[in-house]
Amino acid sequence: MSLEPGWYVDPADTETRRWWDGEGWIGAPIPVDVTPPDGPPPPEPEPAPAASTPAAGQQATGPGGRPDATTTSGTPGGPGGPSPWPGQPGQPGQGGPWPGQPGQVNPWPGQPGQPGQPGQPGQAGPGTQGPPPGWPYPHWPGAQPVPRPHGLPLASYGARLVARLIDFGVVFLLNAVVNGWFVWRYVEAVSPYLRESVRRALNGDTSTEGLPQIDDQAGGLQIAILVIATALWYAYEVPSMAARGQTFGKRLMGIRALPVEADQPLGFGRATRRWSTLGLPTLLWYCCGLGLVLQLIDAVSPLFDHPLRQALHDKRAQTVVVQLPRKRDTRTTPPESADTPGDTP
Repeated sequence: MSLEPGWYVDPADTETRRWWDGEGWIGAPIPVDVTPPDGPPPPEPEPAPAASTPAAGQQATGPGGRPDATTTSGTPGGPGGPSPWPGQPGQPGQGGPWPGQPGQVNPWPGQPGQPGQPGQPGQAGPGTQGPPPGWPYPHWPGAQPVPRPHGLPLASYGARLVARLIDFGVVFLLNAVVNGWFVWRYVEAVSPYLRESVRRALNGDTSTEGLPQIDDQAGGLQIAILVIATALWYAYEVPSMAARGQTFGKRLMGIRALPVEADQPLGFGRATRRWSTLGLPTLLWYCCGLGLVLQLIDAVSPLFDHPLRQALHDKRAQTVVVQLPRKRDTRTTPPESADTPGDTP
């Protein structure tokens, strides 16, 4: 699975972070504890030519004043002259195959026993590109680097689960207030049938003759309860997620949902798509609990997704849940001195 473009910890130097464009590392590395900018790094300026060629009409001479056989032609690609394409015979500098071809050392970052930037074995220098078209991409020597979307760590599954349970508790209290009357009426409609069925089961009677009939209003009450519960869940979660990317439970746990492509609010449309994947199956509880099974699958899906730990509703809305940094308590943190040591005359 190829990584999406973004800032990742360099596997060759875990103290730095570099931009992966989906094919290779580009740009200069930055310290791992520095918040990376949005988007890729600016392109680096092209290096100046190392040496100038002899002027037109001049001929380089070798020892003893004789013409040098290697520079008898001043035209690239001419007889005896250098080829205008790097890696071709007669071209000074790199020759032979592309990096990564058989018989050629492969300078991709992190590969053992391969040269990199001078003075740093195994590390590619700034501006390293991916392999040429048709050649395989480099493989991570070990575990892939842990993504940090927008410079923030991914939220753990435990924090997400606790936040969701807190939100369920809030929605349950709302249903107790708004949906309580409908639930009471439904229980009254089905309780005679349930009581008689339980009594016969305890006595070992398996007959169904003479059982009390369920009130005709029970089916309509059940649908009304599910519709109201779904609407309350939508009203509780979608507006707060659209504006801040957080519900009450997420704020308590210090986590937040963000779009994959930018650090910005989700917006009403994206928040609705994210909620609908998990919330709308509530209406299918009426169908032998099918909706509950779909919601359980969605709830455990982050455990099997790598590397961004996205649930099914995250994948549909293209969101990712991150852990927010803890706020420093300025009341207990001593203020930094304005005067640095050694500046006092």
